[in-house]
This record gives sequence, structure tokens and C-alpha cells, in this order.
Amino acid sequence: MDPVIVVGAGPVGLSLSLALARLGVPTVVLDETTGQEETRPARTVVLRPDTAAFVARLGCADTLESAGAHWTAWRTMRRRRLRERVAFAPRTPDGAAAPTTASPLHLPQHALTRALRAALAHEKLAEIVTGSRLTDLEQDEHGISAHTRGPNGTWWRGSYLIGCDGPRSTVRKLLDIRFPGRTAVERHAVAALRCELPWPGEALLHRSPPRQGGGPGNEVSARPLAGHVWRLDWLLPPGRELVTPDALVARIRDSLAGWTSESPAGPADETGAEGGAALPRGRGGHGRLVPPYELLDTGVHTVHHRLARDWRQGRAFLAGDAAHLLGALGTQGLDEGLRDAENLAWKLGLAWHHGASDVLLDSYQAERRGAVAARLRAADQALPLLRDGRAVRWRTVLPGAARGRSTLLTDGHLGRGPLGAPPVYARTPLGPPDGHTGGHLVETLPGAPVTDVAVTASDGSVVRLRDRLGRGLLVVLVAPGTGVWDRRHWQSAGLMPRLADAVDALPMDAEILVTEAYPGASAHTVLLVRPDGHLVTALSGVRPAEMAACANAVRGGAHGPVTGSGRDAAAPGGDAGGEEDSSAVDPVGSTVLHSEND
Repeated sequence: MDPVIVVGAGPVGLSLSLALARLGVPTVVLDETTGQEETRPARTVVLRPDTAAFVARLGCADTLESAGAHWTAWRTMRRRRLRERVAFAPRTPDGAAAPTTASPLHLPQHALTRALRAALAHEKLAEIVTGSRLTDLEQDEHGISAHTRGPNGTWWRGSYLIGCDGPRSTVRKLLDIRFPGRTAVERHAVAALRCELPWPGEALLHRSPPRQGGGPGNEVSARPLAGHVWRLDWLLPPGRELVTPDALVARIRDSLAGWTSESPAGPADETGAEGGAALPRGRGGHGRLVPPYELLDTGVHTVHHRLARDWRQGRAFLAGDAAHLLGALGTQGLDEGLRDAENLAWKLGLAWHHGASDVLLDSYQAERRGAVAARLRAADQALPLLRDGRAVRWRTVLPGAARGRSTLLTDGHLGRGPLGAPPVYARTPLGPPDGHTGGHLVETLPGAPVTDVAVTASDGSVVRLRDRLGRGLLVVLVAPGTGVWDRRHWQSAGLMPRLADAVDALPMDAEILVTEAYPGASAHTVLLVRPDGHLVTALSGVRPAEMAACANAVRGGAHGPVTGSGRDAAAPGGDAGGEEDSSAVDPVGSTVLHSEND
């Protein structure tokens, strides 16, 4: 069977290719660049625990550890007052923390991209072809062909094709898929600098800082990176006014002076700020002191909100910035792009090896487009309340204007609530058949991400549940007390022989894991977990018929034939399960200026 073609070699395209290679699916990555990632310290990414775990499973754990920074806390300030401080659980030797208190991971995007390229270079089933600019697509019932120009210009034949080629996606344009939404929802001035701040390791969101006028539209965030480096973001007023180097340096000095206490002044030297040299301590505009800092990189980041109408046309799919743009109020577009890759990889793996129903392939759009549309709606509804400064309007929604605004902004930055929490695929077409939902046997709802508990594998090793994701189904037995047993005993004791027989009879590959406890679960509860970590169902005891029915639903077989090679090339993807972005508008005459995660 022909390989899968991935167009675009950013983090999403590289992750998708790696995930497919781990499933035994050959891929060709068409990269129109030279393959050399530009070093931009101010262009960083924040990964939530689930997406960081996904990248680590692809072979990038060492880079995440060395180049990434886990924050110890998150501070929210308004004027001179600390409104909230969220402390993150300390990391344990196995890298785990309670899901509700796990820290996001912050690292430069170029470090992530280089790590993914390095991992892909060791995959025999994956090939990156640089200097390949896509110009044409043709698909039929047996596959899809892509034509490229450049040093390696030719026709490429694939079984499927995924456009991960950014906001100006050529794949999306060739498929004639609309990309409605809003341009320049927010703009931020960005700087990366090396300095010491009063709260080492803690990220900060400072609203209405007094040194910058104290107005409701003023906002600056400071997020630590590895090596005493910080990324600072200033929310800019609406419009397209040019941010000059002098204005940016003034913002840096005002912010730093406002966050540090006064001490004896040293000689000021303004000449080093733009060139990257260390600035001695000097005085800000209000007599307070500016600590020494080294300016590494600057830029302006423009946030757009857009959502592609279709994410699948026949054998072609969209993922990442080609399918959606978001990022206001602290949300992270790359997080959603990596979730696209993880969701689509296991489904294409099944399709490539065993054939797939339209239900399975269409579920990618139904789940992922629906989740991103809900995120965009939440941001669009919150933006007027958070940015116009009129507390009266906000108090009609939630009591306590300042508290409500700070909570919403914190949620977006920390991956909580409607702005940031991992998606729940409650209405997925791959859900368990009626009567097999498991009721309320565990705290996790069907379709929600499972809790990352410690589990024992068949070889006796104790690992995290997320470490085993990515291949087939996971069947997790809750069995208190087995942690102290020798695996030779518990593998043949109690429910295990019957459970092993039931798993062997499932219509797709599955692995048995055992855990001492799971939130809300009683002894002998059996959890079925999808390859992307979302709960299928929880059952009371071993129920072979129900397990088989749920596994069949996961592969799309409960709603149609499993065999086949995908739907007709001319048929568009279905809508996102009712999750249409009602705020989107046609992008007539608009231009995407810059996206953080191209």
C-alpha cells in the first residue's frame, strides 16, 4: 500500500509522521523549506501535560527535559495586588504529577522542531523531502497524488494525505475549503530576555500594571524558560500601529522596574538593549530601578481566529494551523494541533493496515473540529467582557468582576475550563453502543481523557498510563493490592485469565494493564481506553460481549462496514457533530499576518 503523504514539516506534521511510523505506516513529509529551523528564542510553545506526554512518546523526552521549563507556580496580579497564586505539584522521579496541578511545559519552538526532526531521521518508515513545494492534488478511489516543484519536483503517490502546512495552507486552497473567521483578534509585542526576576520559576500574568498606565486594556505576562530566560508578552491596543524598537525597550524597562525593588543605582547604558548586550542596572521613568538584562529576541505576534469548514475531503485531511487558528486569552494553538495529530494517527493506522469505514475517518473531523469550535466560541464570548474594561457587563455574567476576569485568563493560560481544558468527545461517533456507557463507575466521563495513574504492564514494569498510549486499545483492570504481588501470581489469579481471553477476542489490538486505584473506581472495574487516551467506557467486572461491542465501535465497525479504502474522493467531510462556529465570517480580503505555530 502507498505511504501516507504529510505536507508541512512543522511540529504538527513531524509529530503526525512520527506517530504513523510508530504504527508501522510509511510516510513521506513534503517540506518546502531547506529543513533548517531558524533560532528564535521569542517564539516559544506551551505544552499541556497531555500534549507533552504525546511528544515525549515520540522520542523527544530528553529535549523536553533539557530545553523545557516546568513552572513552579502561576501568579495573577492586578495593579499592585496578587489576585491568585496556583502552585504546581512538584515532579516526582517518574515525572508524574497530579493532573489537576501538573505544570505546563514551556520551551522554544525551534528546539521542539529540531528534536522531532532528529527523531524522524531515525525512522526507517519516514522520509523528509526538502525543497518540495506542493502545486497540485489528484485523488481517486485507490489513493491520492501530489505534485511538487523544486529540486525534488515530481508526482508523489500516497494512500492518504494530510495538510499540515500552516495558515496559508496550499492543501486547503487546492481542496477549495473555506477558512472563515476573524483577523487580528489580539496583538502582542514579544521579547525573550535573560534576567533574574523576584519569583524564579513562577509565571506571571499582570493585569493593569500601574507603570503602564494601569488601564483595563493593559496586560503583560512573564513566563520562564530554561537557562534564566523569560518570555514577556504585552497585549497591544487594537489596530496596526508599528511597534518601534524604542517603544519595545521602554515596555521592557517599565515592566522590569515595576517588578523589582529599589537598590543602589549603577551606571545606565541604553546602547546594549537592542543589540543583545547586558544592560547594567538603571532607573525607569518613575525613579525605580531596572535590573540587568540581556535582550535575546523580539517580535510581534498577531492572533487570528479561523476554522476550516471541512477537515476531510476523501483521502485528504487538514491538521494544525491549516485547519484552525486560535490563541487569544492564553489558549495555545500548537496544543490543539498536536491533539489533531494524535487523534488522526491511530485512525489512519487502522485504515492503512486493515481498511476503515467512513465512520472512523469522519470521526476525526467530528471530534477535533467540534472541540476547536467550542474553544473558539468560548474565547469569542469572553473577549468582549475581558477586553472592554466595563465591569458592569461582566457582573451580569459572574459576581466579582476582577475575580471572574482573572479566573478566565488563568484558565486559558493553564489549560483549564472552556478556554483550555483537554477536550471531551462526548458526542463522538465512536462512542460505545447504547447501554454500554458504564454509568458512573469512575470519575472520568466517556470521551474524556483518562487520569494518568501508575499501571503495571504484562512484563511487570510499573509505568504511567500515558506511556502506553498510541498503539491499540488499553484495557485497565482496577485491582487493589496487586502492586505487592509477583506478576507470576496476579497474571493467573482472580479475573485475569478471563480478562485475557476477552482481550484476545477483541476486534482490534489491545493491551492489558493493572492499576491499584483509579479515581472513583471500585475493585474489579475494567476501563477501555482509546489509543489517544480518551475513555471509551468503564465496566463492572469482565464483560466480554460488552468489551467486544465497544472495541468494534472504536474502530468504526458498529456503525458500518470496517473493510474498504475510504469514501469517494469527491465526497466532502461531514460537519462537526453540530459544533459549527457560529461567530465565523467569510475571510474575504483578509490576510494572515503571522501565526505562532506555523
